[in-house]
Amino acid sequence: MAQVNGVMMQYFHWYIDSDAILWNEVKEKAKALADAGITALWLPPAYKACNPSKLGREWDDVGYATYDWFDLGEFPQKGSVRTKYGTKAQYLAAIQACQSIGLDVYADVVFNHKNGADATENVQAIAYWTHDRTQRVIEDGGTEEVQAYTQFTFPGRGTTYSAMKWNWTHFDAVNYNNDRPGEPPKVYLFEGKSFENMVSLEHGNYDFLLGCDLDMENEQVRNELTHWGEWIVDTTGINGFRLDAIKHIPTWFFPQWLDHVRAYAAQQQPGKELFCVGEYWENNIDTLHHYITMTQGKMSLFDVTLHYHFHEASRSGGNYDMRRILDGTLMKEQPALAVTIVDNHDSQPLQALESPVEDWFKPLAYAMILLRREGYPCIFYADYYGADYRDRGADIHMASHRWLIDKFLTARHAYGYGDQYDYIDHWDVIGWTRLGDVQHPKAMAVIMSDGTGGGKWMEVGQSNAMFIDITEHVKTPVYTNDWGWAEFYCNGGS
Repeated sequence: MAQVNGVMMQYFHWYIDSDAILWNEVKEKAKALADAGITALWLPPAYKACNPSKLGREWDDVGYATYDWFDLGEFPQKGSVRTKYGTKAQYLAAIQACQSIGLDVYADVVFNHKNGADATENVQAIAYWTHDRTQRVIEDGGTEEVQAYTQFTFPGRGTTYSAMKWNWTHFDAVNYNNDRPGEPPKVYLFEGKSFENMVSLEHGNYDFLLGCDLDMENEQVRNELTHWGEWIVDTTGINGFRLDAIKHIPTWFFPQWLDHVRAYAAQQQPGKELFCVGEYWENNIDTLHHYITMTQGKMSLFDVTLHYHFHEASRSGGNYDMRRILDGTLMKEQPALAVTIVDNHDSQPLQALESPVEDWFKPLAYAMILLRREGYPCIFYADYYGADYRDRGADIHMASHRWLIDKFLTARHAYGYGDQYDYIDHWDVIGWTRLGDVQHPKAMAVIMSDGTGGGKWMEVGQSNAMFIDITEHVKTPVYTNDWGWAEFYCNGGS
């Protein structure tokens, strides 16, 4: 499970260099990350994906178009042995390097769909509109035959690790008819199947997302996913999971799957616990609470609402009411199960859920997730190291905030303990203090402004003590009075 004052890092972004071997980079940088205060790494999908890259290399896929869960860069499939990030041997070496110095590793799990089938099948299906899965394309119409890419035979792997071969019966829908390419977007629900219940209600029913949608009602499918869960624990020794696209998967599935895999891991290694965080991308706190309730609190969720508050504040030109920045967030309302983020690979510029937090505001956002006691913070690779890339005719530069993030990590591990007093009471200038505990007797004050800056009187519980600005923005020390109070300052937008 997450360590005390733990900090996760998402160790990739969408446009990471495919010519580099990410797994080797993880191995090389693991110690520096641990020394900086990172305690866990969320690594990208490690198994073979299918999408052809823009450079003509099949292995260039980021990993979310899953082809074969059992191929971690070991078999000649989809044009290469390696994945975008390297080979199986390199992946296992990276995990071992992390764990040897105390870094936990979380595997990215994509169970919603499969892509890149090895052959087509002719299947009877009913066409629904993509934007409304409650409406048939032809009202009261019957089925039609579609040529669907649904046969997965894994010719490069054969029956190694798993003998299961997939066909249309293991899926409930596709969105591509190979017999009629280029037609308007539709979702083809296979005859005898139904869209899953207990999923997001966007588009009427958001069971189908892309590719070949797994039929979780199929016992063979569930058994295969359980088998893979045991296999990945045995093969890699990972410490937990990040679950992709869970709003498209029925809520009853993952509690069952997690119970089994966690019990299996504890049986193989007594005392082992597997952390889990799910990606339910919905800017609605009630929806996130409902999902947590329906899944019995067996996983954490990314605090999507907090991300959108940061996004909105960063685009408000100093006119955001900072008193409200935590309202309606998991960080405030369900902190024990909140994984707090600033940005990720889906929200970065030019991606499907593009909603980046502007660079000037990112230090404020990272101070908020790293220096408060609520939530399990997750640092984004591109925010830490920076990123430059080009897509759709646009050149993107993402600045590195490593220097300040490292300062925040130092403060989190040295001073982020004990009682927390909030002074989130001004539309422009807010702050809080941490008073320390017996093992960590020193205190910390945090103050930030999205406007012109200013000061705020706050209690730190340390009388007649000197405080310095670890970020080096304010050069003058602050001295507390006999009662442990002082007026702390920050610059504008800082």
